[in-house]
Amino acid sequence: MRAVGRDSLGALRDLKVDGRRYRMFSLSEASKRLGDVTRLPVSLKVLLENVLRFEDGTSYRPEDAQAIVDWLPQGHSTQEVPFKPARILMQDFTGVPAVVDLAAMRDGIIDLGGDPERVNPLVPVDLVIDHSVMVDVAGTKDALERNVEIEFERNGERYAFLRWGQGAFENFRVVPPGAGICHQVNLEYLAQAVWTAHVGGHDYAYPDTLYGTDSHTTMVNGMGVLGWGVGGIEAEAAMLGQPIAMLIPDVIGVRLEGKLPEGATATDLVLTITQMLRAEGVVGKFVEFFGPALDHLPVADRATIANMAPEYGATCGFFPVDQLTLNYLHQTGRDEHRIRLTEAYLRAQGMFRTAEAPEPVFSKVLSLDLSSIVPSLAGPKRPQDRVALTDATTAFERALTDGLGVKPEDKDKRAAVAGTDYQIGHGDVVIAAITSCTNTSNPAVLVAAGLVARKARALGLKPKPWVKTSLAPGSQVVTDYLDRAGLSADLDALGFETVGYGCTTCIGNSGPLPQPLVDAIEGNSLVATSVLSGNRNFEGRISPNVRANYLASPPLVVAYALLGTLRQDITTAPLGQTPEGRDVFLRDIWPSNHEIAELVGSSLTRESFLERYGNITRGTKQWQALAVADEARTFDWSPNSTYIQKPPYFDGLTKEPGETGDIENARILALLGDNITTDHISPAGAIKPSSPAGEYLSEHQVAVKDFNSYGSRRGNDRVMVRGTFANIRIRNEMLPGVEGGMSKHLPDGQVASIYDVAHRYQEEGVPLVVIGGREYGMGSSRDWAAKGTRLLGVKAVIAESFERIHRSNLVGMGVLPLTFPEGVNRQTLKLNGTETITLSGLEKITPRMSVPVTIERINGDRETLHLICRIDTLDEVAYYRHGGILPYVLRGMTKTD
Repeated sequence: MRAVGRDSLGALRDLKVDGRRYRMFSLSEASKRLGDVTRLPVSLKVLLENVLRFEDGTSYRPEDAQAIVDWLPQGHSTQEVPFKPARILMQDFTGVPAVVDLAAMRDGIIDLGGDPERVNPLVPVDLVIDHSVMVDVAGTKDALERNVEIEFERNGERYAFLRWGQGAFENFRVVPPGAGICHQVNLEYLAQAVWTAHVGGHDYAYPDTLYGTDSHTTMVNGMGVLGWGVGGIEAEAAMLGQPIAMLIPDVIGVRLEGKLPEGATATDLVLTITQMLRAEGVVGKFVEFFGPALDHLPVADRATIANMAPEYGATCGFFPVDQLTLNYLHQTGRDEHRIRLTEAYLRAQGMFRTAEAPEPVFSKVLSLDLSSIVPSLAGPKRPQDRVALTDATTAFERALTDGLGVKPEDKDKRAAVAGTDYQIGHGDVVIAAITSCTNTSNPAVLVAAGLVARKARALGLKPKPWVKTSLAPGSQVVTDYLDRAGLSADLDALGFETVGYGCTTCIGNSGPLPQPLVDAIEGNSLVATSVLSGNRNFEGRISPNVRANYLASPPLVVAYALLGTLRQDITTAPLGQTPEGRDVFLRDIWPSNHEIAELVGSSLTRESFLERYGNITRGTKQWQALAVADEARTFDWSPNSTYIQKPPYFDGLTKEPGETGDIENARILALLGDNITTDHISPAGAIKPSSPAGEYLSEHQVAVKDFNSYGSRRGNDRVMVRGTFANIRIRNEMLPGVEGGMSKHLPDGQVASIYDVAHRYQEEGVPLVVIGGREYGMGSSRDWAAKGTRLLGVKAVIAESFERIHRSNLVGMGVLPLTFPEGVNRQTLKLNGTETITLSGLEKITPRMSVPVTIERINGDRETLHLICRIDTLDEVAYYRHGGILPYVLRGMTKTD
């Protein structure tokens, strides 16, 4: 924080802690003019404090503060307010393109006659490298060492670029690979609950808030830190000081009661909440948890719940700070004075949760009794598709023929795997991965997995030979407590050796399966499955050879590795046999809640956190050995690089934007169905050699083994635009029965890749639109899903509904998001992709205006209806007029030089 506002509401007060004086913007003082805020949800109190602190009469106004207070008593508002987070969190898949954009902005501001030093983060930015390590090697003692070596061989150029950025930009810190997953590092180390800054000779205290360039930034909501995922372009604007306007959200209160029963885990709880809230419909809303269960619900469990806010569709899943949070801050090694400051500040602000405090007013209240939670899985394609563990086999059998395309007569087909003595069939588990910050941040479920492994090992059980097993902890602290508990040896014995400290399988970095196994799967069109302790299981995400993916708790991951299939009921089928031939069942190896709690209590120590995070920025020997470019103000772009290229967003940028105009006679590039994810639009995983991106890399002398992943190539727009809509499972309804990123050029009808068709249209000067269904853009906060769309020449996306982050990203790239009116969609309009689309009235665009669209069919018939413009705020109107948020910010910088 570089400056505070003018305090026209008289909210500024002093707070003394341990003899140190802090200044704070008091909600109770402001309420004397604004009205009572006692029962405002804590998450909205954080927004209110943000307005009070920055109130300057222009970007932040007293009327904005009043609008938040006036959210009461109805629990709803149509007003928008600005928000500026305390800090930014990034991971490397999104962080590399963000630093590329900042480097390009420095070149752009020079071209406009400005000072490149203006392009610098104004708030602290932490980039944690966690998305690049792959499970190339698994099930061996040296898996970790070998995967790290391969990671640096593949990504040395990217990592050297990030080290250049750390030296070139202010307020920019890089956490090297090997430290852990960004959200777990944030939870265990970076987040402070209450932030401080020295401004104008005074120390100010204020809530810790953040934007993250990963949708699961919400994980830190579990310890009372308000933050959520945004696209990289929005995060870049925020780090450059641009307040981001947002509609004051509805806040759904979720009352939690009771305790988890024996055998149920935090994973089962979050999968149930995800199913419940996705059915309720909470997109664009805050969710705030309250109720008596919070008196005993650990922060680790809260973080698991908060982590999956994107899966249940909410902007955030917020838990206010309470005594258990303070205990967690102490446990994880936070500064003791900061912990006392946190308590004093939040109590003074009415933000500290106690059992006696009056319950907030919410837009709507839902209730969940934790004692009703049962062991569960979610799949095969969506996190919200939870089934009770006892029903998992029945549900899979139904999905096999209903959704996965297997003919009933082929359900029991099996195929030999060359060079082995086993066969595989539909439903066999080929990947069992303990992965993802969702669960690896939670000691209880990790210890439970270790205890399952211990009991199974003692009984002589082994995973099935076709299962690729792996363990990827979210921080090195996990290894410490597993070692201390003696569980690492048990997990290793069952093939769950540590493969890396990063996202791995959850992000799609599951690595290759053995080629004979792949040949058997692909040659016989088998539906292989994965079971992972992740948060996402979308089509084509986990592995190109796995079609059904199930989310589960870590102990269930171990159990499914032993069983080896979804076709048998894991609650009743034997998992294996002892050397004496006795059947072993799940109940024989499942630990009690008491066993788990006792071992967590004896193995998790404050000292471990202090030691592991004491030198977090040092990095491995490979990191320290990187050759780093000179810390010049601008980056020396190499035309031969296949990882880092200067993007074209600022080429030819003028000091003033041009006029926005109508979109006339646009062609439909893709006609898509419901639940199109950002993984469908911009995949993160493997690059097929035959794809446009693969052909580009081959043309630039990159060997197939060195293709790496789309996620790792996000610093190169040439690769990424070719990878847009390149998901192997996406289905363009213009081409019935065809999977993969294909389209049809019109009027000649030539079928080609979406990239090649779009490229032809661009050469012909034809604008493009994409048509979608419900929840378009759900999933990761992936800015390349919007960047790639823009670079393909798409001017507008028309859908039934949008996921929050992707809609914002489209606007941020100057792409117009529009929704059909209620009851109208691509099917009711009988669209087949041969139509042309004209959008009118765009020269005077306003938030949520009605936009006339004329559809002209191939026979010359025309139909006109009105769409809803999903540019939601006046700031977004400005972004769209400028061709995106970054050109808007860059032009603003030149005007203030």
